[in-house]
Amino acid sequence: MGSRIVRGVIDATAAARSDIAESVLGELIDAFGLGEVRERRYLADGLMNANWRLDTAAGPFALKRVTDVSLERLQRNLGVLAALGDDGAPVSAPVPTVSGSLVAQAGGGAWCLFPWVAGSHVRGVDLTLPQVSALGAELGRLHLSLSRACGRGLLPGVPETITADVTSPERAVEKAERLSAAVRDKGTDSDFDKEAAVALDRRRTLVFKHADQRPRSVTPEGDHGWTHGDVQYRNLLWEGGELTAILDWDRVAVRPYAEEVVRTAQVQFGVGGVFDLARVSAFVEGYRSVVPLEPSALVDGARRLWWKRMTDFWQLEFHYDRGDLCFDELFTADEALLHWWTDRLDQVEDAFAAG
Repeated sequence: MGSRIVRGVIDATAAARSDIAESVLGELIDAFGLGEVRERRYLADGLMNANWRLDTAAGPFALKRVTDVSLERLQRNLGVLAALGDDGAPVSAPVPTVSGSLVAQAGGGAWCLFPWVAGSHVRGVDLTLPQVSALGAELGRLHLSLSRACGRGLLPGVPETITADVTSPERAVEKAERLSAAVRDKGTDSDFDKEAAVALDRRRTLVFKHADQRPRSVTPEGDHGWTHGDVQYRNLLWEGGELTAILDWDRVAVRPYAEEVVRTAQVQFGVGGVFDLARVSAFVEGYRSVVPLEPSALVDGARRLWWKRMTDFWQLEFHYDRGDLCFDELFTADEALLHWWTDRLDQVEDAFAAG
């Protein structure tokens, strides 16, 4: 096995998630029939899962270790990609193992392999307005393509109605108080601990101040169907001004279409503590040129996401409950955007409705 692994590149200062044991790599070489792996390089762009570039005699590949999705769901989602590619979607279908599976199990983990796709991750605010509009249209086409895949039996049928939980103010404050105690008990008096403590105090006040503006219905407005679940710049590749690939298919699920449109706009264009509202409108306009989603559904989706951000503390839960500090900067950025957004609720919703 050792002779087939010519060179391994591992940054010793990277987090443990960046490591891949030689024995595990050997199992994967056999599983996917890769032959000689000349070089491997950890890709630091991902957040949840770990990714590497493998340069082999057969060409370059992207290797992914999936840690937060069940094996059954992962295999189902990967099985859709070939059909989406045939339908014109910019996706990379997975490479099967020598036994025909789309997932290899090695070292206690689940792994998938993809042909390498050239391109760069470009932040949403660094896209031109025509690119933003094109991205919106691509998301609309993707939703239609997923719907066709469902019609072909590649995904389960879509229920007639769906519901969405709306966290109560009391429950949100309860979570904030628990995390404030965790900061006191588990914190090290770091700058982040101090920042989190202040943010949690402010959030409790904010939740009760704006509780009457939360969504009242558990039934979202507008159509729903199969969606990607995490369309954001780390999962998009651009080359020569064109979108070349949509990556990371772990979170495919049935959702309101407005939910995915609004969330995508938020993570793409909610940067530096503010929304780029011109890009929000251009993105929505592009989407609605393909899928004529009602403006009222988009406004409803925006209000639901705002309240979700108001009442959710997942980055702090990773930090204090799991000891995972990878999302600390994301908490800081999201907190700044939440306050800006709260002060401009109507202005933000108008941008979604104007697209």
